[in-house]
Amino acid sequence: MSELSGTDIDALSEAEARAELPGLIARIEAANTAYHTHDAPEISDADYDALKQRLAAIEAKFPSLKSESSPTEQIGGQLAEGFGKITHAVRMMSLANAFSDEDISEFDESVRNFLGLKADGPLTYTAEPKIDGLSLSIRYENGRLIHAATRGDGEVGENVTENARTISDIPQTLDNAPEIIEIRGEVYMSHADFEALNARAEKAGDKRFANPRNAAAGSLRQLDPKVTAARPLKFFAYAWGEHSEPLADTQIDAIARLETLGFKTNPLTRLCDGPGEMIAHYRDIEARRATLGYDIDGVVYKVNDLALQRRLGYRSTTPRWAIAHKFPAELAWTQLEGIDIQVGRTGALSPVARLTPVTVGGVVVSNATLHNEDYIAGRDSRGEAIRGGKDIRVGDWAQVYRAGDVIPKVADVDLARRPADAKPYEFPTHCPRCGSEAIREEGDAVRRCTGGLICPAQAVEKLKHFVSRAAFDIEGLGAKQVEQFYADGWIQEPADIFTLEERFGQGLQQLKNREGWGEKSARNLFDAIAERRTIALHRLIFALGIRHVGESSAGLLATHYGTWENFEAAMTRAEIGQGPDWEELLSIDGVGETLATSVVTTFHQEAERASIDRLTAYLTVEAAEKPKSDSPVSGLTVVFTGTLEKMTRAEAKARAEALGAKVSGSVSAKTDLVVAGPGAGSKAKKAAELNIRVIDEDEWIDLAGGA
Repeated sequence: MSELSGTDIDALSEAEARAELPGLIARIEAANTAYHTHDAPEISDADYDALKQRLAAIEAKFPSLKSESSPTEQIGGQLAEGFGKITHAVRMMSLANAFSDEDISEFDESVRNFLGLKADGPLTYTAEPKIDGLSLSIRYENGRLIHAATRGDGEVGENVTENARTISDIPQTLDNAPEIIEIRGEVYMSHADFEALNARAEKAGDKRFANPRNAAAGSLRQLDPKVTAARPLKFFAYAWGEHSEPLADTQIDAIARLETLGFKTNPLTRLCDGPGEMIAHYRDIEARRATLGYDIDGVVYKVNDLALQRRLGYRSTTPRWAIAHKFPAELAWTQLEGIDIQVGRTGALSPVARLTPVTVGGVVVSNATLHNEDYIAGRDSRGEAIRGGKDIRVGDWAQVYRAGDVIPKVADVDLARRPADAKPYEFPTHCPRCGSEAIREEGDAVRRCTGGLICPAQAVEKLKHFVSRAAFDIEGLGAKQVEQFYADGWIQEPADIFTLEERFGQGLQQLKNREGWGEKSARNLFDAIAERRTIALHRLIFALGIRHVGESSAGLLATHYGTWENFEAAMTRAEIGQGPDWEELLSIDGVGETLATSVVTTFHQEAERASIDRLTAYLTVEAAEKPKSDSPVSGLTVVFTGTLEKMTRAEAKARAEALGAKVSGSVSAKTDLVVAGPGAGSKAKKAAELNIRVIDEDEWIDLAGGA
């Protein structure tokens, strides 16, 4: 988006971006856990959204870097313990974010481009306040409330049915409703009720809640419904999941239908004709923000025509037809007490500023990213001055900037307040954890520890990644346990996890006697490890921690190769820059040379390959699921070439993938079908040479089930 694509992003080199990602992702993951799992946010929603926006901007500029556990491919957080689980019939998605008026114009343009609509043609949107609460999905069948679930990770949420029944804004029964309907909205707490709740808590000697969102989330996720019933929770409905019949033809009429069913909807929801009216309504809501009586953190825009929403579809975690326009950021000054160096799983040395705690917009900030050594020295990737050439030194008074960029970030320093004895910071040339030389390759903005597997920081971070939610997700084996077991010598590499109980013989006895463990928790851990001996292919590929391979690209690789045996054999045979296996790898839509080189290199490095082989010896790897589609194009590899006239290339690609086809960017012997429009050139010619079926756009539309 525009604010994130200004000077800072434009000047960012690929090497600088690669150096920045580990620290950026670590902050997002920590915030995810605190916010979604523990209902105890450590940073504000604006901070969290801005962190993800920064990450998305970097990934947009450098697609090959979309790999470092990318949180942009995730929704929500891990489930809290103590609740049953409910699988959402229709996935609950996140929203992409915008931070400026230009972003909204770009959003409108992207929608029009995807649909092939004229820039000045009619296109309306709804605009509504973005409630700062907890997302909830409520399922009704034959008019009766069946169950209610939090968003969770988007696919599976916590069963809070009995708690939801205590909220007066949620009807127990519906009249004249579809036979099946899932109503979605936000549970929140008003400012007045929040203050009264905290007053009662203080009088009783209990802990105060930090903010209304925290109070609402904590209240809904009580194990005792009686506690929830005593809390003043409210609910705004704004969307739906599975439904047996349409609510309406447009978003605005569907919202009106929700009202007739007995739900409260936000009275500030408006129909807007284009970006001008959308932004005007945003300004109006922003002006009323302090008097609404409940927390909001922006405005949500949605394409009004539901048929167009269906055509636009979804990215991996967000709909193309909606966006959240967030409220702006703030600045604060504080003193820089020190600079720490963190070592990531790829060996990157990332500097972090330790700050005298300062409150910025109600959030206490005590550390901030410093990007890399050039940023500290006052230079950009081209060696040109930033901040007027001012370097950053311990003892400086630093300006902390939040939202719309790295959050928190040291944006500037005040030379007038610089201590007389402040010295230029000397970036380390050796790893602070293992002492190995830290080298900076030509053209790279980051120094990397050369210690590899002997570096404890890299080893621990790789293990943390291995057990992360999108990878093996072993219940009971999180970051803290990994650190503990590594320090004790119990786990040094992923394969060790699956021999833990066996190697100790009486492992249960040893573990249950440790602080924080009991017989039940120890047994549960070993059982959880055993359960993960069977793993999905895309999870295994992601878990390996190969540089540049994130959840999305791991999924692409898994879908293309199908089985671990196929993938492993192809990577073993592949030679960088040449040969059929290399060409096949590059033919996967979304796989570039940087990612391909990283994957092939990993499989040809002796130590890395040996570690992978030791791991997979203990695993049963499930083949990639074949798309659930009875479409005749399901399972085919399709290449689009030339000009499409009835739908855009983006829409055609999205439609093909939704029907279970693989879309490739190049023609090879493994291509099944080429869709050629006017102007088709070398790809159509190569398809003819290989005797591959070539069809025109009309034939494609018929094959894909109509326009």
